[in-house]
Amino acid sequence: MINPATLDPMPRFEPFSALRYSTSDSTDITPLTSAPYDVFDEDQRAKYAETDPHNIVLLDYPIDADGPSRYQLSADRLNEWRTNGHIVSDDSATFSIYRMTFTDEAGTTRTTVGVIGALEVVDEGAGGVLPHERTTPKAKTDRLDLTIATHANLSPVWGLSLTSGLTAALTETGELVAQCTDEEGVHHVLERVSDPARIATISRLVSENPVLIADGHHRYAISRTFRDQSRTAGKPIGAELTMTYVAELVQEQLSVAAIHRLYDIDNATLLSVLTTHYDTSDAGRVGTHTISEMDSRGSLCLVSPDGTGTFLTPRADTFAGVRDMDSARLEHALRNTEHNVTYQHGVTEVVSKLAAGVAASAILIRPVSLAEIRRTADTGELMPPKSTFFTPKLRTGMVMRDLN
Repeated sequence: MINPATLDPMPRFEPFSALRYSTSDSTDITPLTSAPYDVFDEDQRAKYAETDPHNIVLLDYPIDADGPSRYQLSADRLNEWRTNGHIVSDDSATFSIYRMTFTDEAGTTRTTVGVIGALEVVDEGAGGVLPHERTTPKAKTDRLDLTIATHANLSPVWGLSLTSGLTAALTETGELVAQCTDEEGVHHVLERVSDPARIATISRLVSENPVLIADGHHRYAISRTFRDQSRTAGKPIGAELTMTYVAELVQEQLSVAAIHRLYDIDNATLLSVLTTHYDTSDAGRVGTHTISEMDSRGSLCLVSPDGTGTFLTPRADTFAGVRDMDSARLEHALRNTEHNVTYQHGVTEVVSKLAAGVAASAILIRPVSLAEIRRTADTGELMPPKSTFFTPKLRTGMVMRDLN
């Protein structure tokens, strides 16, 4: 198999004249930001919109009008907010260092760091920018229509760099331009880098090796479509790149959670299929403690609608040649069983959905290891859909990019 790391050329990673909320009064822009559009519902969207008349959801999650006109409404708002000074542009091309301080599942306070810039949009399979998992069918027109209307990247793709030393290059603080604290207590800090020498160093480091897409596969895919349309139309040149947060692919910079599986198959039927591949034992009442028990046992956990569980410990002899990942083993075990699967992060959320009758059964899986993420980058193999959930989530509204 071809090693993607040997493919040329490596992707360009460039600074850009960032669009930012004006922080002339305060760098704390918490009321103006939101979680990524695809991890909250319309009720939460309404709460964000109520916190401030200029909250980012009014641009990034338009529902105020019907049909295509809602995207034009976003474009009109963006133009208005720029005209009246609520959103301002950097005078020159800059990078944005992005730090997140949070408490992980083990109770340890951690700070991760990456950089937001403009990453080259490359053709699928061309190398340089690599997917890490297969994507599920998903309507891409929403993000494409929004991009076409606003001519802006309103939220970043999340990439992982294979360049050793990128973290060290981001250690020194830049100019503080924005900060916020989200609903989970995560503190987000954005620092501007305008020094030409430092910009050149960061650009070179990211461009030395492939970038693995961690989150935002669909956004990157529509960036290709938008780029191709823009080439045909002869504009805008900004479409050759897309706004991307890039962090080094090392353990201390990653916090990976699992995305659990919800099935339309009842527990008895699912268990009868899985017992040919897994040994079972009683898991008792399922809760947040169950994940640590799964880790120590090397097991998955089947959850029933009444909230009780069954540990599933894989038998090595039935998974020969299958990747060392719970998602891959499950996909293999159920390959001949007709079923529908949906995805949910969070043990509490899974139990709640089962109790509400949203699904017939569920299986909790363990997070993917750094070794398997690195293997994906080195070999070009793709993980099953929804194998990883990178946390904490970047805050939308910290920085934007004009594509004109």
